[in-house]
Amino acid sequence: MTMEQFEGYSYVEGGVCAAKGFVANGLNCGINRDKSKNDLAMIYSETPCNAAAVYTQNKVKGAPILVTKSHLEKTNGIAKAVIANSKNANTCNANGVEIAEEACGLLAKELGIQKEEVIVASTGVIGEPLSIEPFRNGIPALAAGSSKEGHIEAAKAIMTTDTVKKEVAVEFQIQGKTCYLGGMAKGSGMIHPNMATTLNFITTDAAISSEMLHEALSDIVKITYNCLSIDGDTSTNDMVSVMANGLAGNAPISKKDADYEIFRQALYIVMANMTKMLAADGEGASKMLECTCSGAKDVETAITVAKSVISSDLFKCAMFGEDANCGRIFCAIGYADADFDIMKVNVDLSSRAGKMAVCRNGYGVEFSEDLASKILAEDEIYIDIDLQDGDSTAKAWGCDLTYDYVKINGDYRS
Repeated sequence: MTMEQFEGYSYVEGGVCAAKGFVANGLNCGINRDKSKNDLAMIYSETPCNAAAVYTQNKVKGAPILVTKSHLEKTNGIAKAVIANSKNANTCNANGVEIAEEACGLLAKELGIQKEEVIVASTGVIGEPLSIEPFRNGIPALAAGSSKEGHIEAAKAIMTTDTVKKEVAVEFQIQGKTCYLGGMAKGSGMIHPNMATTLNFITTDAAISSEMLHEALSDIVKITYNCLSIDGDTSTNDMVSVMANGLAGNAPISKKDADYEIFRQALYIVMANMTKMLAADGEGASKMLECTCSGAKDVETAITVAKSVISSDLFKCAMFGEDANCGRIFCAIGYADADFDIMKVNVDLSSRAGKMAVCRNGYGVEFSEDLASKILAEDEIYIDIDLQDGDSTAKAWGCDLTYDYVKINGDYRS
């Protein structure tokens, strides 16, 4: 996947363990019958972290979300660890909260912390009974084996229909101190622009207050995960959490100043790249789609138009078929719930193979079908929309809709 470069920020290895003071691990505890696949992950900072999280807007919420919200309220936004499992969402289970609380308690006992200092998350099949026994059996080894290198096994452990693990980390400077911010994500289906979409865990050694952390997270979610669509469904277990342990040694960020903007940009880089990874690994996907809407009168308009195109099933199908059907794009732009003059709109399609105009001032233009075929044969396709109505820009991400999407979701429980 192509990763955009940003001045003052360098990509580094390490995922959630890139930041100082964080360790992680992942293993199979028996929730997934396939013993070759990890199903339980943990992240831990011995130093207390300021923490923030955002959650699904689905009215049906997994028990782990209810427990995590309760824990962060009780600790006033302080956390030390994350416990997360895959294969079973622990949603719509009568004893779901009890199991989530007990899983936190088991990890807390191994780490010598309070259970309220644990963030808990689950992903997988909804409405499937879940026992505490796999957690009881697996957590001792999970905690004992945690290390700086454990981010790889942890990232594998939260995968469901994902085909690859998803990690990003960056290095940057605040007040002359070297800081790191990294994350891991899972998600391949049941993803639509309605908060968070998927499980995402982010860590940093930058010092920042819980209030500013929540401010930055809520802000960046709107222009990253909220602009991602795979299939039009919003999961019951979506969560993004961020933990900051302050070990970088910068003076704590407690207001929206220059240091806050540096931190916010680091958070954007990691979350935007993980969003692109999620789009590229959409269930059955063969192409990552990125739609940029520029020239909008405000960011909200740009977001609405970009999301409208990227969420169109007909457009997704056209991209799978490598068909430069401009009408699919025009149609999706036209029903976007935003105010703009369609007779000013320009649209281009591009990829590594080249770039071509398909619309100028609201009208389709002639283009080379040979060039179109070459552009759409690539695995990363870019749709650029210019409303010519202002200075605001936003992006949205998705993937093509393929035969394999139906196959995967036709037998998901197996």
